[in-house]
Amino acid sequence: MKIIVLAGGLSTERDVSLSSSAGICRTLLEKGHDAFLLDVFMGFPYDKEKLDEVFTLPDHGLDIVKNIETEEPDLAAVRASRPDQSDCFLGPNVIELCRAADITFLGLHGGEGENGKLQATFDLLGIKYTGPNSLGCAVAMHKGVTKEIFLQFGIPTPNGVCIHKNKKKKDLASLGLSLPVVVKPCSGGSSIGVYIVHTEEEYNNALDNSFRYEDELVIEEYIEGREFACGIIDDKALPPIEIIPKTGFFDYANKYQAGATEEVCPADLSKELTQKMMDYTVRAFHALKLDVYSRADFLLDKSGNLYCLEMNTLPGMTAASLMPKEAKVAGIEYGDLCELIIRKSLEARY
Repeated sequence: MKIIVLAGGLSTERDVSLSSSAGICRTLLEKGHDAFLLDVFMGFPYDKEKLDEVFTLPDHGLDIVKNIETEEPDLAAVRASRPDQSDCFLGPNVIELCRAADITFLGLHGGEGENGKLQATFDLLGIKYTGPNSLGCAVAMHKGVTKEIFLQFGIPTPNGVCIHKNKKKKDLASLGLSLPVVVKPCSGGSSIGVYIVHTEEEYNNALDNSFRYEDELVIEEYIEGREFACGIIDDKALPPIEIIPKTGFFDYANKYQAGATEEVCPADLSKELTQKMMDYTVRAFHALKLDVYSRADFLLDKSGNLYCLEMNTLPGMTAASLMPKEAKVAGIEYGDLCELIIRKSLEARY
């Protein structure tokens, strides 16, 4: 197949996306596909009459990849570096190359990659793509909406509320919450802009810092406990994985700094808790109108209570990422997982 692996973009998870997508592109090449790695924002300036030959260029677009830093990318610098200085999210030849491909593998994370806008655009343009549909992505991207849906469907989740930057009602007492709490952007990812706060001063600082990323935040009760993730593909939950940061919680640095986190799969849980987490994953997947694949994040408190935090509609997909590790325990190797995602995406919509 001719496959565009779409990466990068303008979210705070830009670098993570590039790394995920490079791994996807390489394994698809090993599987015999004509794959090309394309930055959705930078595009690929090329002779429009010869775009079909892009799929067999020697470097397959992989020269755009750089190492992930422990800090989020400088998006202003990314914008400034685009040669045509256009403010269009889709770079040169992106639409043309995606239309020329048999399918576009979405390796984007956060922002326009996961909020359903790109998926809806591709639906209108007749471009085939991998991962969940536009409606599911739009619903799952908003942590406040996700929380309300979880409660309606009996999926346990921490108590919390949404607040807007322009609204004055921000003190915890008026929100029905008390310290400690978690402050996080409504639609962010990779734990960027997420703060666990224990004092009023920390809370006010967290509001200032998180509002730099978005105009709407989620404030929720802090649940102290173990961290887990549970992927789902083809309507079946994968074996849960436990995430054990050596310091702090599973923030951006711990996610992408080598040796900062230990990951155990299958997770050391009772059969009952394992099955409960897998059942909640499937229930959350359906409640949010998702299809093809996703990954749920969980907390388990000291009393044995599970809390589902969110669903990641396009989870990290390097060979060392959480979902591929879970799939391997289930007997699905990395390259086979990438091909399974393509196959199930084609079955779901095309």
